[in-house]
Amino acid sequence: MMAELLKHPNAMKKVQEEVRNVVGNKLKVDAEDVSKMKYLKCVLKETLRLHPAGPLLLPRQTSASVKLGGYDIPSNTTVLINAWAIQRDPKWWENPEEFIPERFENSSIDFKGQDFQLNPFGFGRRCPGIAFGVASIEFVMANLLYWFDWKLPAGETAENMDMAELYGLTVTKKTLHV
Repeated sequence: MMAELLKHPNAMKKVQEEVRNVVGNKLKVDAEDVSKMKYLKCVLKETLRLHPAGPLLLPRQTSASVKLGGYDIPSNTTVLINAWAIQRDPKWWENPEEFIPERFENSSIDFKGQDFQLNPFGFGRRCPGIAFGVASIEFVMANLLYWFDWKLPAGETAENMDMAELYGLTVTKKTLHV
């Protein structure tokens, strides 16, 4: 999330202003404050859309034969869902490769398993990890944005940032030297 914000200083400024306006002069950011941060939620959704931690969701098994996308998939077939590809599919997203948090400002799309085009956590609607993970990220990011001013090191530009990802069981960013 920080890498995308550093690469997009206008989004950084907007989310930082929101956080600081909501929190005001209080000594700490609290959960009630975070619940009011609408643009922060947009930034998180857009970050997880572009950079899901697990690009392939957990394997599932079909319970019946199904035809999907012109393919016949027999019953009891193990299938993998490529969340990374779905979340960058131009059929669902305008300018899918671009970081545009505003696409979520007037959208009901959420990552609770109801919206197929945004599913960085999989389809487990009853998974307690979704709420905990999202709340944790929002709280940590709100604090980082409230207390610190972030910028690229001298001589570095957003255009030169290497946004390459390293794939494994989860996807991580290559080390950024900021």
